[in-house]
Amino acid sequence: MPISTAYLALENAVRSYNPGADLEILKRAYDFATEAHAEQKRASGEPYIIHPITTAMTLAEMRLPIQIVVAGLLHDVPEDTPRTIEQIEKEFGPDVAKLVAGITKLGKIKYRGIERYIENLRKMFLAMAEDVRVVVIKFADRLHNLETLGAIPPKKQYRVALESLEIFAPIANRLGMGEMKGRLEDAAFKYVFPKEYEWTRNLVETSDRQQQGYLNKIMGLARKDLADAKLEVIDIHGRAKHLYSTYRKLLKNERNIARIYDLIAVRVLVPTVADCYGALGIIHGRWTPLKGRIKDYMAQPKPNGYRSLHTTVFCEDGEIVEFQIRTPEMHQAAEYGIAAHWAYSEMGKRSTASISSRIDWVSQLADIQQELKDKKEYLHSLEDLKIDVFRDRIFVFTPRGDVLDLPEDSTPVDFAYNIHTDLGNTCTSAKVNDEMAPLSQTLKSGDIVEIVIDKNRKGPNPDWLKFVKTHHAKSKIRQYARAGIASWIKGVIPGNFLKK
Repeated sequence: MPISTAYLALENAVRSYNPGADLEILKRAYDFATEAHAEQKRASGEPYIIHPITTAMTLAEMRLPIQIVVAGLLHDVPEDTPRTIEQIEKEFGPDVAKLVAGITKLGKIKYRGIERYIENLRKMFLAMAEDVRVVVIKFADRLHNLETLGAIPPKKQYRVALESLEIFAPIANRLGMGEMKGRLEDAAFKYVFPKEYEWTRNLVETSDRQQQGYLNKIMGLARKDLADAKLEVIDIHGRAKHLYSTYRKLLKNERNIARIYDLIAVRVLVPTVADCYGALGIIHGRWTPLKGRIKDYMAQPKPNGYRSLHTTVFCEDGEIVEFQIRTPEMHQAAEYGIAAHWAYSEMGKRSTASISSRIDWVSQLADIQQELKDKKEYLHSLEDLKIDVFRDRIFVFTPRGDVLDLPEDSTPVDFAYNIHTDLGNTCTSAKVNDEMAPLSQTLKSGDIVEIVIDKNRKGPNPDWLKFVKTHHAKSKIRQYARAGIASWIKGVIPGNFLKK
């Protein structure tokens, strides 16, 4: 596609969701970036400007405010050209300059191996804590780099793809950006696990060819039933399956595709929450649901904000199909996560701070950064951090009905420390769903947890370190243990000797 055509497509994309957008600033950013990158080529040989245009287009597809799209166009200018952040601020204002500066800080890292990995994690965490929008732009930048990896040497292909699977995609998942997570994973999958990629692709394509006619039939029946009930339907479509997530499910199910119940999935978009529940009843009126497979993520949203109704039913000829029922706003949030908050807030007028405050774990990351300034200590705590940030999440309730977001496999002790350090230090036992449970019990989503304390308890049991999962719980238990040893030494060794 010619460069001018690519830019016009970007302009049209912005106009389609924001007719009142300042397209003049978009055009100025395009001209500025085109001039700055004029002599540069990508490894593929194409003009460099194609990369920032594609990055900006991905942001526009997410219906993001104009200043974020503009920053996408300019994101490589300070790093790769003589133009400066100061010039960008003068031309496009402080907010765009702040975003571009954030991307520049996330720029090239010279370290090798584990040092590079640690530094990338650190930079991503800090960028999120400072301004989540920077990381969203970085996702769009990384996605195009992954989609054009074929032009660089195999060793670098593998490194970039692995980093995307291990760092970028899990963070996208924590931000609720399901579509971005899936695209990053699929683009990286074939470079990290090429044989597994080909096997999964062939399996899914064969399944798709066999099932497409059947799926059309099921969607037609569902549409007719909903219309007969006079329930307005905005859209019914088959859900596109991401290869990497399918591969991971296959591994959990002994590589048996027949055991993956959501391989065939239908999305139903209706106007209101009441319509979602109405549609669920109509679908259950025709097809029998599988026991335990009805999931109400509207009443109990996932920790990353995902809301939807899921049901898995026995359809015609005994085939199993999953239905996902939601409103357009929920669909936008499910696809784009935190980014959808900007799209649904008067085109970005809501402050970044108010959005960041919705994600407690982002601010917690900033605190962890202060605790772990030393690289050796950071390396020691790396696995804890990966569990805190990247592991699948569960949501657990207090007796009052408050929801806590914890890593999968967390225990009542992790729960207690998540509420308050004193609660963790003095807990003696727990009730899970009104039944006494050991402190080492693994919690599940939906559990109601009550902590029993002993006010006279001196502090946590060091043996808890054998089963707690979160960085916060481990650090508080270790901190108390260290203080106890120091106090013991002070008690048994004469004070004059210590002074010497």
